[in-house]
Amino acid sequence: MGYYTEIAGLGADPSDVTINGAVEVYNRCLEAGGTANCIALNTFWRTLSNLSISINKAGQDGCRQSANFWAVSQAVSLRRVAVTGGNLSLMDYCTAGPQFASGGYIADSNLPFVISGSQQQWLTRNSVVAGWSNGVWNQVFSGVEGAPSEAGFPNPPYTTVEETPLSREKPYLHVDDAGNYVVRVPSAHTETRGISWDDGMTAGRDIPISDFQIVTPGDSVKQLNVALAQGKNLLFTPGVYSIDRPIEVKRPNTVVLGMGHATLTATGGTAAMKVADVPGVVLAGVTFDAGERISPVLLQIGEKQGQGHGNRTDASNPITLSDVYFRVGGPHIGRTETALQVHADDVLIDHIWVWRADHGIEGFVNGVNGDTDRWETNIGRYGAIITGDDVTATGLFVEHFQRYNTLWEGERGRVILYQNELPYDPPTQADWTRPDGSLGYPGYKVADDVQSHSLAGGGVYVFNQNNPAIVTDSGFEVPTRAGVTLHHVMTVNLTVGTITHVVNDTGTQADSTKIGVPQVVVDYPTP
Repeated sequence: MGYYTEIAGLGADPSDVTINGAVEVYNRCLEAGGTANCIALNTFWRTLSNLSISINKAGQDGCRQSANFWAVSQAVSLRRVAVTGGNLSLMDYCTAGPQFASGGYIADSNLPFVISGSQQQWLTRNSVVAGWSNGVWNQVFSGVEGAPSEAGFPNPPYTTVEETPLSREKPYLHVDDAGNYVVRVPSAHTETRGISWDDGMTAGRDIPISDFQIVTPGDSVKQLNVALAQGKNLLFTPGVYSIDRPIEVKRPNTVVLGMGHATLTATGGTAAMKVADVPGVVLAGVTFDAGERISPVLLQIGEKQGQGHGNRTDASNPITLSDVYFRVGGPHIGRTETALQVHADDVLIDHIWVWRADHGIEGFVNGVNGDTDRWETNIGRYGAIITGDDVTATGLFVEHFQRYNTLWEGERGRVILYQNELPYDPPTQADWTRPDGSLGYPGYKVADDVQSHSLAGGGVYVFNQNNPAIVTDSGFEVPTRAGVTLHHVMTVNLTVGTITHVVNDTGTQADSTKIGVPQVVVDYPTP
């Protein structure tokens, strides 16, 4: 599978579509004519769902026959997949090179023995695994039958949550018994474990394809908003869309589904989409891309207090984001003040990657990494700002923003797996110092007045390649009170740069004398 590729079965059950062979992602070999510097650190934007794989690799060499290889990193999901006939490997150990891989996501899948190998961080949610081995820093399991024990953390680096507090599986297109296309929209559930399709069809509702506006890149936002106002849902076909005004989702239970990594690029300084604080809206499979003129926000969920925030959401039918990705820079210059703002209450975030690009082809003087050119040109101040109450995130990946990557201001927030890399490119310490004089912005910030919040499995990593002398005071910053708890959090130095503490003033320093060695706080505050 290559970039921006989605492979999805069209059955009501994953067993309705079976691939006899393999579906694989290998390392990319970046040097010596494709024979050296082989890594999986850039194998982004791939989706595999709703099918079975019966591994059969006859004719390949012995190493290649040993597993189905899924060597991926960020903006990748494997959902509703059953694998038999061999192992599943999350790294490509058959290709020469270090085999580095930096993270991914599995949900609602029935899997054989899984070799995590060199995967740095990973979330597996509501699945069944026959066994699990390896992992570098942060392997998180939530509601997984067969998950390994977290005893001994950080060696092995496992965090295990027995039941997922809130879950809703991603909508999927399938063909019903009459041969008609329909979209299955799973319902939300609390305290879940295992796969949703074990005892029959995933619980939920079917929406006929006639209730969707089938969107192509030539359609205007005006047309989309008219369709939404008329009660239609949206299905984005693969492509890149120019968004010159916000797409406005106002009706409860509206579904916006993207296929093939449909990409919405904000133009003219607009937000790309605004979702009202109404129950049951589901947004899935869409990438939000910043344009050259700065947008105040790319995706806004609900309104601020005092600006239309009506508390009209429903805890049993949460607004849900599944496989929703954000990109600032990379293929072209991008600028946004904030990528994602969540003002509504009762929101479920189920796997997002919010990325200010650390490399790209924008044409900067210093090449793909950009250094100071990138800092001054690809503007992304904040990654995710959460002001709503009772927001749950399962799989929150946020990277490289210039101030707070994640700022959590709402009450009773719950996060299972948080992954962050601080920005690579601050030119000077002054550029990476807060107004109060604190050195740097923590990768994860819970506001000082929050009374209740929990995080299980979090990592903040530093690689200050533009200026190795840059210092960040702490990876995580939270109010110190009994209702705010962090479990299994760490900081890691990737090569250069310094994070002085893990949480607040607790935890040892991550610096270039400890490259790749996690600095760990098992629980904060200490029980």
